[in-house]
Amino acid sequence: MEIEVVSSGMPYYPALLKEIKDYPRQLYYTGNIKFLSRRCVAVVGSRTTTAYGRSVSDLVGRKLGECGVTVVSGMARGVDSFAHNGALKVNGMTAAVFAGGVDVCYPPENKSLMEKIAERGVIVSEHPPGTVPKKYSFPMRNRIISGLCEMTVIVQARNRSGALITAESAMDQGRKVMAVPGNIDSEYNLGNNKLIQEGADIAVSADDIIRALGIRRKVHEDMGKILSSTEYQFYELLHNSGEMSIDEVCIAMDKPAGYVNRIASVLEMKGLIFSDMGKVFLANR
Repeated sequence: MEIEVVSSGMPYYPALLKEIKDYPRQLYYTGNIKFLSRRCVAVVGSRTTTAYGRSVSDLVGRKLGECGVTVVSGMARGVDSFAHNGALKVNGMTAAVFAGGVDVCYPPENKSLMEKIAERGVIVSEHPPGTVPKKYSFPMRNRIISGLCEMTVIVQARNRSGALITAESAMDQGRKVMAVPGNIDSEYNLGNNKLIQEGADIAVSADDIIRALGIRRKVHEDMGKILSSTEYQFYELLHNSGEMSIDEVCIAMDKPAGYVNRIASVLEMKGLIFSDMGKVFLANR
């Protein structure tokens, strides 16, 4: 692992980070520091999550990655890890901010994810290599996560989640905060729901986040790049009609049901469509 240093006077020091009052005068990094000169959005939440929180984190990571936005998080268990992985799935850019040295993996079970981010993204820290993270260094780390980003998205957070410290830092820094709503009978969503109650912008879909960034997604161009020709044909049919039965898709594509069902399964696994009551629909992206 090659570790380098960028100081606040150097060209590739992240410009947005330099705007906060307590920015670190230098950053240690491994990977591509230029990713932090692109548009950056923090995606954070609790370490302990539900299936809903993990799914949304992955979805938001993927959608931001597809739009060329760098997904920034802390590589913690739960929301952070799924957001990083979501971006990596679509060959998007992602950055992990460590509370210790960039060569110290925390949590240890994220070693494989750390290696992927170092190879295909960037890992940064204000602490020298070899520094073991301490309890007090995580809130310090959170100000860097929000400071690197024009927006912080809270996916799922308990009432005392460290993600709420990141949201508070973002607000103090004059940055936009969005929160994903969750069911009101779950302690896992108490923090993000309270943020909405207190005035954070609500993200009821990944598209809300994209729109808030002022990004206009070119659906047909984007899908044409990541789908096979038959997958794209299926996707375009739904895009034009809104909903179809499998029989209708078979007729439109002139393919047997077994073939069409296999394509539908692939698109559903990719999060692009869903099926209900005998029909298939585009997923809310």
